[in-house]
Amino acid sequence: MNDTSAPAPDRAARPTIAVKAAPRRYSLAALRNMVSAWRERTRFRRELKQKLEDDPYLIDDIGLTRRQAEEEIARLPFWQR
Repeated sequence: MNDTSAPAPDRAARPTIAVKAAPRRYSLAALRNMVSAWRERTRFRRELKQKLEDDPYLIDDIGLTRRQAEEEIARLPFWQR
């Protein structure tokens, strides 16, 4: 009776070889969706920054603390902060 869970003797002797990952290929629709998501996040962060400056009490209304809002705003690119 063969034990199928035991490693094959030739596999144990071989060194492992690192396989280089192939570059990802995205469809045009997937790229559009990514860019759209990036723009939406940037818009949200800019609006959050404006609310934090104008009406800081509104941040509590949307369920964020001031620190969470500042951490999210810090994700804006440096030229938009």
